[in-house]
Amino acid sequence: MNKTDLVNAIAEKAGLSKADAKNALDATIAAITDALAANDKIALVGFGTFSVAEKAARTGINPATKQKIEIPARKSVKFKAGAELAAKVN
Repeated sequence: MNKTDLVNAIAEKAGLSKADAKNALDATIAAITDALAANDKIALVGFGTFSVAEKAARTGINPATKQKIEIPARKSVKFKAGAELAAKVN
């Protein structure tokens, strides 16, 4: 499913026009992005939780040259599925 398919599904299930559904989806994505950028955690009961994880710097190996390289610290986004979502998927 891509973004267009998701907009169509939202419009159908919520009884909205496709333009309103697209605006709602864009606003939702922007709100989640802004919250994660501010290091906030987003918990959607029944669906799941988005959070930011800190990954420490570490030493790796370049597979092409076999030389050791330093991989810098970074942040990544984590998603943990809620119980209801996990039950529906299984």
